[in-house]
Amino acid sequence: MKIKSISAIEILDSRSNPTIETTVILEDGSCASSAVPSGASTGSYEAVELRDGDKSRYNGSGVLKAVENVEKIIAPKIIGLDAEKQREIDELMISLDGTENKATLGANAILSVSMAIARAQAISEKKPLYEYLSKFNPDFNGTYQMPIPMMNIMNGGKHANWATDIQEYMIFPIGAKNITEAVRMCAEVYANLKKTIKSHGYGVGIGDEGGFAPNVSSNDEPFQLMKEAIETSGYKLGDDIVFCIDAAATEFFKDEKYVLNKEGKTLDSNELSEFYLNIAKNYPIVSYEDIFAEDDWDGFKNFSTVTENKVQLVGDDLYVTNPKRLERGITEKTSNSILIKLNQIGTLTETIDTILLARKNNMTSVVSHRSGETEDSFIADFVVAMGTGQIKTGAPCRSERTCKYNRLMKIEKELEGKSEISKFPF
Repeated sequence: MKIKSISAIEILDSRSNPTIETTVILEDGSCASSAVPSGASTGSYEAVELRDGDKSRYNGSGVLKAVENVEKIIAPKIIGLDAEKQREIDELMISLDGTENKATLGANAILSVSMAIARAQAISEKKPLYEYLSKFNPDFNGTYQMPIPMMNIMNGGKHANWATDIQEYMIFPIGAKNITEAVRMCAEVYANLKKTIKSHGYGVGIGDEGGFAPNVSSNDEPFQLMKEAIETSGYKLGDDIVFCIDAAATEFFKDEKYVLNKEGKTLDSNELSEFYLNIAKNYPIVSYEDIFAEDDWDGFKNFSTVTENKVQLVGDDLYVTNPKRLERGITEKTSNSILIKLNQIGTLTETIDTILLARKNNMTSVVSHRSGETEDSFIADFVVAMGTGQIKTGAPCRSERTCKYNRLMKIEKELEGKSEISKFPF
């Protein structure tokens, strides 16, 4: 269906920062909007998130330039085009921008249009978004794969005023029979974690992604607190639920060393690897994300060798959902998994291409939110459509996080008998 109109607006994300939401209307009246999230611990190789820099508005973080780019530059070129031609439209916007990292128009401007077009076309075809998007998944066989959620229930690093050096402590309910049970298990643990943290005399404030952020004494204490909460909830650590981490190590990489302030240590890559492995002797950590800095390719490769690829090693800042950086990782056997964030690359089809490239080379993909989120649940439909099997979208707390979990449970209900929860491959 042809595009009739495109408009954009400046809205707020979950950190009270401005972001962009774009609305697309098709000629048959189908109307859809999509909002773009924003990261805090962003990789330097990410596509550019265009900000105004006008200190008189939002301390310079306004996105009126991005809004103007949508309405004055992008819209005139794509109004009248067929919304079904997603790849052609995405490529046209990339061409209009003319830079390697979307610095002219902004990845936030471009992505807001890209997602809204897909959503509007799905409405026009009278299909749920996940069903419409599944056409981009060449491996779709009629049975939808529901993801296992990695729930970030304790926050540290840049997301929580450095309560810990490690940024995200996640629970991973590998024993769940479906997404509804997985969400329930994690929510129960989260509720009991609050009680556990209180019982240890800590405060129960939360970080950017809804996880608790007590001022613990060490980087491994959160695992003990989560272990207590898991057992209180009636689950078995190691069987029902396991752990994942996102260290966001780029944020504590200083002068070619890793500075762990919580430990009072400054480490090289090999010593940091030993630090992680020592924690893993006591707790079942199955997935390690960004445990080295964004340019420490050797650190990732060495960890892969030491662990013999028996755990999931995820690159986020390392790859920034960019197929060119991913190709290097594939060639050098840097990791066996990639984190997928649509706004790191800036269009729907480029994101899909990155997932398919990873899959072709036997790498897993984890679809992810950002720390500055919106109520847009696009990634819930997207992860189901692409069948990547894993999703990160924060704690079961606050609507910008829970809307994704709620959407997944609704999708599962709609797909009764036509979906199954994915199996963790490690």
